[in-house]
Amino acid sequence: MKHWIQAARLRTLPLSVSGIIVGSAYAYHQGFSDWRILVLALLTTLGLQVLSNYANDYGDGVKGTDANRIGEKRMVAAGIITSAQMKKAVLITAAITFVLALLLIYIAFGKENFALSLIFILLGIGSIGAAIKYTVGKNAYGYSGFGDLFVFLFFGWVSVIGSNFLFTHFIDWKLFLPATAIGLLSVAVLNLNNMRDIENDKIAGKNTLVVKMGLVWAKKYHQIILLIGMICFMVFILLIKSSLLPVLLINIPIIMHMNKVNKSESYEDFDPELKKVALSTFALSVLFWLSLYL
Repeated sequence: MKHWIQAARLRTLPLSVSGIIVGSAYAYHQGFSDWRILVLALLTTLGLQVLSNYANDYGDGVKGTDANRIGEKRMVAAGIITSAQMKKAVLITAAITFVLALLLIYIAFGKENFALSLIFILLGIGSIGAAIKYTVGKNAYGYSGFGDLFVFLFFGWVSVIGSNFLFTHFIDWKLFLPATAIGLLSVAVLNLNNMRDIENDKIAGKNTLVVKMGLVWAKKYHQIILLIGMICFMVFILLIKSSLLPVLLINIPIIMHMNKVNKSESYEDFDPELKKVALSTFALSVLFWLSLYL
Protein backbone atom coordinates (compact mmCIF):
# COMPACT_ATOMS: atom_id res chain seq x y z
CA MET A 1 0.00 0.00 0.00
CA LYS A 2 2.87 2.36 0.82
CA HIS A 3 4.28 2.00 -2.71
CA TRP A 4 0.89 2.63 -4.35
CA ILE A 5 0.52 5.78 -2.26
CA GLN A 6 3.99 6.86 -3.37
CA ALA A 7 3.04 6.22 -7.01
CA ALA A 8 -0.10 8.37 -6.52
CA ARG A 9 2.24 11.32 -5.71
CA LEU A 10 0.19 12.97 -2.98
CA ARG A 11 2.04 16.26 -3.33
CA THR A 12 0.39 16.79 -6.74
CA LEU A 13 -3.17 16.42 -5.42
CA PRO A 14 -3.67 19.92 -3.88
CA LEU A 15 -2.80 21.52 -7.23
CA SER A 16 -5.30 19.33 -9.08
CA VAL A 17 -8.29 20.53 -7.00
CA SER A 18 -7.37 24.24 -7.06
CA GLY A 19 -9.43 24.91 -10.17
CA ILE A 20 -12.47 23.11 -8.71
CA ILE A 21 -12.26 25.24 -5.56
CA VAL A 22 -12.09 28.48 -7.56
CA GLY A 23 -14.94 27.54 -9.91
CA SER A 24 -17.15 26.32 -7.05
CA ALA A 25 -16.40 29.37 -4.88
CA TYR A 26 -17.41 31.71 -7.68
CA ALA A 27 -20.61 29.69 -8.20
CA TYR A 28 -21.43 30.34 -4.53
CA HIS A 29 -20.73 34.04 -5.15
CA GLN A 30 -23.19 33.86 -8.07
CA GLY A 31 -25.84 32.31 -5.83
CA PHE A 32 -25.43 28.60 -6.68
CA SER A 33 -24.51 25.93 -4.17
CA ASP A 34 -24.78 22.12 -3.96
CA TRP A 35 -22.45 20.14 -1.69
CA ARG A 36 -23.00 16.97 -3.76
CA ILE A 37 -21.62 18.61 -6.89
CA LEU A 38 -18.65 20.00 -4.97
CA VAL A 39 -17.75 16.65 -3.37
CA LEU A 40 -18.15 14.65 -6.58
CA ALA A 41 -16.21 17.24 -8.60
CA LEU A 42 -13.34 17.06 -6.11
CA LEU A 43 -13.36 13.24 -6.08
CA THR A 44 -13.47 13.07 -9.89
CA THR A 45 -10.56 15.48 -10.19
CA LEU A 46 -8.53 13.58 -7.61
CA GLY A 47 -9.26 10.40 -9.53
CA LEU A 48 -8.02 11.99 -12.75
CA GLN A 49 -4.83 13.18 -11.05
CA VAL A 50 -4.04 9.79 -9.53
CA LEU A 51 -4.82 8.21 -12.91
CA SER A 52 -2.42 10.62 -14.60
CA ASN A 53 0.30 9.87 -12.04
CA TYR A 54 -0.10 6.10 -12.40
CA ALA A 55 -0.12 6.39 -16.20
CA ASN A 56 2.94 8.62 -16.08
CA ASP A 57 4.77 6.13 -13.85
CA TYR A 58 3.83 3.34 -16.26
CA GLY A 59 4.53 5.23 -19.50
CA ASP A 60 7.91 6.65 -18.48
CA GLY A 61 8.82 3.38 -16.76
CA VAL A 62 8.35 1.15 -19.80
CA LYS A 63 10.11 3.72 -22.02
CA GLY A 64 13.10 3.91 -19.66
CA THR A 65 12.70 7.67 -19.17
CA ASP A 66 12.79 7.43 -15.36
CA ALA A 67 15.97 5.35 -15.21
CA ASN A 68 18.17 8.18 -13.87
CA ARG A 69 15.66 10.79 -12.80
CA ILE A 70 16.06 13.40 -10.04
CA GLY A 71 13.42 13.69 -7.32
CA GLU A 72 10.81 11.21 -6.16
CA LYS A 73 11.37 7.55 -7.00
CA ARG A 74 9.14 6.07 -9.70
CA MET A 75 7.76 2.66 -8.86
CA VAL A 76 7.90 0.95 -12.28
CA ALA A 77 11.37 2.27 -13.11
CA ALA A 78 12.62 1.15 -9.69
CA GLY A 79 11.13 -2.34 -10.16
CA ILE A 80 8.98 -2.02 -7.03
CA ILE A 81 5.72 -2.28 -9.00
CA THR A 82 5.70 -4.24 -12.26
CA SER A 83 4.52 -2.63 -15.48
CA ALA A 84 1.67 -5.18 -15.66
CA GLN A 85 0.50 -4.26 -12.15
CA MET A 86 0.67 -0.55 -12.92
CA LYS A 87 -1.22 -1.03 -16.19
CA LYS A 88 -3.98 -2.80 -14.28
CA ALA A 89 -4.04 0.04 -11.73
CA VAL A 90 -4.41 2.55 -14.57
CA LEU A 91 -7.43 0.69 -15.95
CA ILE A 92 -9.08 0.31 -12.51
CA THR A 93 -8.50 3.98 -11.64
CA ALA A 94 -9.88 5.05 -15.02
CA ALA A 95 -13.03 2.97 -14.44
CA ILE A 96 -13.59 4.36 -10.93
CA THR A 97 -13.02 7.93 -12.13
CA PHE A 98 -15.48 7.48 -15.00
CA VAL A 99 -18.17 6.23 -12.60
CA LEU A 100 -17.58 9.26 -10.36
CA ALA A 101 -17.84 11.52 -13.41
CA LEU A 102 -21.15 9.92 -14.43
CA LEU A 103 -22.56 10.45 -10.92
CA LEU A 104 -21.40 14.06 -10.98
CA ILE A 105 -23.01 14.68 -14.37
CA TYR A 106 -26.30 13.08 -13.26
CA ILE A 107 -26.45 15.19 -10.07
CA ALA A 108 -25.60 18.37 -11.99
CA PHE A 109 -27.92 17.97 -14.98
CA GLY A 110 -30.43 15.23 -14.12
CA LYS A 111 -32.51 13.63 -16.85
CA GLU A 112 -33.75 16.90 -18.33
CA ASN A 113 -30.49 18.18 -19.87
CA PHE A 114 -29.44 15.27 -22.08
CA ALA A 115 -27.36 17.47 -24.42
CA LEU A 116 -25.35 18.98 -21.57
CA SER A 117 -24.93 15.54 -19.99
CA LEU A 118 -23.61 14.16 -23.27
CA ILE A 119 -21.15 17.03 -23.68
CA PHE A 120 -19.77 16.48 -20.17
CA ILE A 121 -19.60 12.71 -20.65
CA LEU A 122 -17.47 13.30 -23.75
CA LEU A 123 -15.41 15.83 -21.78
CA GLY A 124 -14.93 13.21 -19.05
CA ILE A 125 -13.78 10.62 -21.57
CA GLY A 126 -11.44 13.21 -23.07
CA SER A 127 -10.01 14.03 -19.64
CA ILE A 128 -9.37 10.36 -18.91
CA GLY A 129 -7.76 9.92 -22.32
CA ALA A 130 -5.57 13.00 -21.80
CA ALA A 131 -4.48 11.75 -18.37
CA ILE A 132 -3.34 8.45 -19.88
CA LYS A 133 -1.89 9.67 -23.18
CA TYR A 134 0.54 12.12 -21.55
CA THR A 135 3.27 9.47 -21.50
CA VAL A 136 1.57 6.24 -22.61
CA GLY A 137 1.76 4.97 -26.17
CA LYS A 138 3.82 5.78 -29.26
CA ASN A 139 2.18 9.18 -29.76
CA ALA A 140 2.29 10.35 -26.13
CA TYR A 141 1.87 14.14 -26.29
CA GLY A 142 4.18 14.69 -23.31
CA TYR A 143 7.03 13.46 -25.51
CA SER A 144 6.38 16.00 -28.26
CA GLY A 145 6.13 19.24 -26.27
CA PHE A 146 2.34 19.49 -25.88
CA GLY A 147 2.23 18.79 -22.14
CA ASP A 148 2.07 22.49 -21.27
CA LEU A 149 -0.97 23.06 -23.52
CA PHE A 150 -2.92 20.12 -22.10
CA VAL A 151 -2.11 21.04 -18.50
CA PHE A 152 -3.22 24.62 -19.17
CA LEU A 153 -6.51 23.49 -20.72
CA PHE A 154 -7.46 20.75 -18.25
CA PHE A 155 -6.08 22.20 -14.99
CA GLY A 156 -7.18 25.72 -15.93
CA TRP A 157 -10.09 26.22 -18.31
CA VAL A 158 -11.80 22.83 -17.98
CA SER A 159 -11.36 22.69 -14.21
CA VAL A 160 -12.45 26.24 -13.32
CA ILE A 161 -15.05 26.95 -16.02
CA GLY A 162 -16.29 23.34 -16.14
CA SER A 163 -16.82 23.08 -12.38
CA ASN A 164 -18.61 26.43 -12.30
CA PHE A 165 -20.86 25.36 -15.20
CA LEU A 166 -21.93 22.26 -13.26
CA PHE A 167 -23.55 24.60 -10.74
CA THR A 168 -24.78 27.44 -12.94
CA HIS A 169 -25.38 25.89 -16.40
CA PHE A 170 -23.98 29.02 -18.07
CA ILE A 171 -20.53 30.51 -18.72
CA ASP A 172 -19.48 33.82 -17.18
CA TRP A 173 -16.76 35.32 -19.41
CA LYS A 174 -14.95 36.74 -16.36
CA LEU A 175 -14.10 33.17 -15.30
CA PHE A 176 -11.61 32.88 -18.14
CA LEU A 177 -9.31 35.14 -16.09
CA PRO A 178 -8.92 32.92 -12.98
CA ALA A 179 -9.10 29.83 -15.22
CA THR A 180 -6.13 31.19 -17.16
CA ALA A 181 -4.35 32.01 -13.90
CA ILE A 182 -4.78 28.52 -12.41
CA GLY A 183 -3.85 26.98 -15.76
CA LEU A 184 -0.63 28.98 -16.01
CA LEU A 185 0.35 28.27 -12.40
CA SER A 186 -0.17 24.56 -13.12
CA VAL A 187 1.98 24.87 -16.26
CA ALA A 188 4.66 26.46 -14.07
CA VAL A 189 4.72 23.29 -11.94
CA LEU A 190 5.14 21.15 -15.06
CA ASN A 191 7.84 23.51 -16.34
CA LEU A 192 9.79 23.09 -13.09
CA ASN A 193 9.48 19.33 -13.45
CA ASN A 194 10.78 19.52 -17.01
CA MET A 195 13.65 21.88 -16.11
CA ARG A 196 14.72 19.45 -13.40
CA ASP A 197 14.59 16.51 -15.83
CA ILE A 198 15.96 18.23 -18.96
CA GLU A 199 19.13 16.16 -19.32
CA ASN A 200 17.42 12.86 -18.63
CA ASP A 201 14.58 13.76 -21.02
CA LYS A 202 17.07 14.59 -23.79
CA ILE A 203 18.65 11.15 -23.45
CA ALA A 204 15.25 9.41 -23.41
CA GLY A 205 13.96 11.35 -26.43
CA LYS A 206 11.26 13.11 -24.40
CA ASN A 207 11.04 16.42 -26.26
CA THR A 208 9.33 18.60 -23.69
CA LEU A 209 9.00 22.33 -24.29
CA VAL A 210 12.01 22.83 -22.00
CA VAL A 211 14.13 20.45 -24.09
CA LYS A 212 13.08 22.33 -27.22
CA MET A 213 13.74 25.86 -25.92
CA GLY A 214 16.69 25.20 -23.58
CA LEU A 215 17.10 26.01 -19.89
CA VAL A 216 17.81 29.76 -20.31
CA TRP A 217 14.59 30.38 -22.23
CA ALA A 218 12.67 27.96 -20.00
CA LYS A 219 13.50 30.18 -17.01
CA LYS A 220 12.25 33.28 -18.87
CA TYR A 221 9.12 31.40 -19.92
CA HIS A 222 8.62 30.43 -16.28
CA GLN A 223 8.74 34.05 -15.09
CA ILE A 224 6.32 35.18 -17.82
CA ILE A 225 3.61 32.59 -17.17
CA LEU A 226 3.72 33.24 -13.42
CA LEU A 227 3.42 37.00 -13.91
CA ILE A 228 0.56 36.68 -16.39
CA GLY A 229 -1.20 34.21 -14.09
CA MET A 230 -1.08 36.47 -11.04
CA ILE A 231 -2.13 39.52 -13.06
CA CYS A 232 -5.13 37.62 -14.49
CA PHE A 233 -6.28 36.61 -11.02
CA MET A 234 -5.86 40.16 -9.72
CA VAL A 235 -7.89 41.64 -12.59
CA PHE A 236 -10.65 39.09 -11.96
CA ILE A 237 -10.85 39.99 -8.27
CA LEU A 238 -11.06 43.68 -9.14
CA LEU A 239 -13.87 42.98 -11.63
CA ILE A 240 -15.98 41.08 -9.09
CA LYS A 241 -15.08 43.62 -6.36
CA SER A 242 -13.75 41.04 -3.93
CA SER A 243 -10.76 41.20 -1.58
CA LEU A 244 -7.28 41.49 -3.11
CA LEU A 245 -5.77 39.92 0.00
CA PRO A 246 -5.51 36.36 -1.44
CA VAL A 247 -3.44 37.49 -4.42
CA LEU A 248 -1.32 39.92 -2.42
CA LEU A 249 -0.47 37.23 0.14
CA ILE A 250 0.39 34.60 -2.48
CA ASN A 251 2.45 37.11 -4.46
CA ILE A 252 5.05 36.99 -1.67
CA PRO A 253 6.04 33.29 -2.00
CA ILE A 254 5.63 33.46 -5.80
CA ILE A 255 8.07 36.38 -6.10
CA MET A 256 10.53 34.61 -3.78
CA HIS A 257 10.16 31.49 -5.90
CA MET A 258 10.78 33.39 -9.15
CA ASN A 259 13.97 34.83 -7.71
CA LYS A 260 15.11 31.36 -6.58
CA VAL A 261 14.47 29.82 -10.02
CA ASN A 262 16.27 32.65 -11.77
CA LYS A 263 19.38 32.01 -9.65
CA SER A 264 19.23 28.20 -9.76
CA GLU A 265 22.18 26.56 -11.49
CA SER A 266 21.70 22.95 -10.40
CA TYR A 267 18.87 20.76 -11.70
CA GLU A 268 18.28 19.48 -8.17
CA ASP A 269 17.35 23.05 -7.11
CA PHE A 270 14.14 22.88 -9.13
CA ASP A 271 12.66 19.88 -7.30
CA PRO A 272 11.70 21.58 -3.98
CA GLU A 273 10.26 24.50 -5.96
CA LEU A 274 7.53 22.26 -7.42
CA LYS A 275 5.91 21.89 -4.02
CA LYS A 276 6.12 25.64 -3.37
CA VAL A 277 4.24 26.59 -6.55
CA ALA A 278 1.71 23.76 -6.17
CA LEU A 279 0.93 24.69 -2.56
CA SER A 280 0.88 28.42 -3.39
CA THR A 281 -1.72 27.74 -6.09
CA PHE A 282 -3.79 25.65 -3.68
CA ALA A 283 -3.48 28.35 -0.99
CA LEU A 284 -4.59 31.00 -3.50
CA SER A 285 -7.72 28.99 -4.33
CA VAL A 286 -8.56 28.37 -0.65
CA LEU A 287 -8.00 32.01 0.32
CA PHE A 288 -10.18 33.09 -2.61
CA TRP A 289 -12.89 30.65 -1.45
CA LEU A 290 -12.69 32.02 2.10
CA SER A 291 -12.85 35.62 0.90
CA LEU A 292 -16.10 34.90 -0.96
CA TYR A 293 -17.68 32.76 1.75
CA LEU A 294 -16.80 35.09 4.62
